Amino acid sequence: MEGMEITEIDVKDVRFPTSLKFDGSDAMHTDPDYSCAYVTIKTNRGIEGYGLTFTLGRGTEIVVLACKTISRLIVGTKVQDVFNGFASFWRKITSESQLRWIGPEKGVTHLATAAVVNALWDLWARIEKKPLWRLLVDLTPEQLVSTIDFRYITDVITRQEAIEILKSQKSARASRTASLVENGLPAYTTQVGWMGYSDDKVRELCEKYQQLGFDTFKAKVGQNLEDDVRRCQVIRECIGDDKRLMLDANQVWEVEEAVEWMKSLARFKPTWIEEPTSPDDVLGHARIAKELRPLGIGVATGEMCANRVIFKQLLQARAIDYCQIDSARIGGVNEILAVYLMAKKLNVPVCPHAGGVGLCEMVQHLQMWDFVSLSGTTENRIIEYVDQQHEHFEDPVTIKNAHYMPPSVPGYSTKIKDASLTNYAYPEGKEWQRMFDIGIFPRPSAN
Repeated sequence: MEGMEITEIDVKDVRFPTSLKFDGSDAMHTDPDYSCAYVTIKTNRGIEGYGLTFTLGRGTEIVVLACKTISRLIVGTKVQDVFNGFASFWRKITSESQLRWIGPEKGVTHLATAAVVNALWDLWARIEKKPLWRLLVDLTPEQLVSTIDFRYITDVITRQEAIEILKSQKSARASRTASLVENGLPAYTTQVGWMGYSDDKVRELCEKYQQLGFDTFKAKVGQNLEDDVRRCQVIRECIGDDKRLMLDANQVWEVEEAVEWMKSLARFKPTWIEEPTSPDDVLGHARIAKELRPLGIGVATGEMCANRVIFKQLLQARAIDYCQIDSARIGGVNEILAVYLMAKKLNVPVCPHAGGVGLCEMVQHLQMWDFVSLSGTTENRIIEYVDQQHEHFEDPVTIKNAHYMPPSVPGYSTKIKDASLTNYAYPEGKEWQRMFDIGIFPRPSAN
């Protein structure tokens, strides 16, 4: 690492036409084209790091521009200086005095931060020749905590508390690692429950994923109560009463509406309702959680949570029963580690949001570190799995009997294949040009 310098950062807009088959559709996002801003960090030693942030098509070009702006703060930096003072470096790029004004630590600038920071972690893991989860596990408590910016969260957890929590789990890491390598970590699938799917397709997919060993399923709800009742009934008929069902409203409801709607769906015994209202409404989530807990329904959120501060408040207010970190929504691995530590202290299980482009590939590493170094359990912990876009990655997830198996390839599993970039970079990719030519999608204007 000594003498290695970041010489260039390349950013691409990569999009996949998932809207054509309603893959990824929900009550709020009816026609998503799963996409990402894709960052490649180049060094003077030939080693590269790859990172991304997930988007839904339109607007990705804005995130790409933000990545390029942030990159100017990084090119020319010595790699050793980044990783030896990662918390300070993270604060440097999130608190740049002019860029901060269009955040701070939220929205487009934070999505861009995630892409760049994820690429830095991928670079570090590749330098160390370890998959990211193993790099995190092998860091001493002091080293790991040194990557986290504790600003604004010390009223919940301090640096020293975090070190002590990690030290208290150290003796169990070897046995947990052995268990992880043998068994993996449990997954659930959302693939059966996209809003735009027909009932017949839902039945077909329920059967398919049960045969693959899945016993936990999630369905999108929130557009029409009658339709939700019918679709939940279809899924329950397919999976029976012994398997778990989660529901996801993707932020469409008012607080009172969420409570009443879920009372109508309570007979289907959902484990949780995800994103029942605005992701920024901490007190609204708290009210919904209080009303639904007597019905045996938990509240989950985090997919669109802007930063560690909102997570802090959700956890403090007992507004969520399941904490859903997202590998690309807040500012990369550093900030996500802070959320895991707060959730551990306040005894809320973390169940990562995944799906999307590269999200499954990334969150598996984070949850594996949590299992080995922090929580030590799979009770009430499960990772979302969506079966799409994995074929575009050089080191895609491995699912065995509905469990994520730990990656062994160095990095954060974020490198997209060159052929996929050639075909799906937007708008110049070969597949996009073909679709423009035959009129499937309108060609973007030159402006």
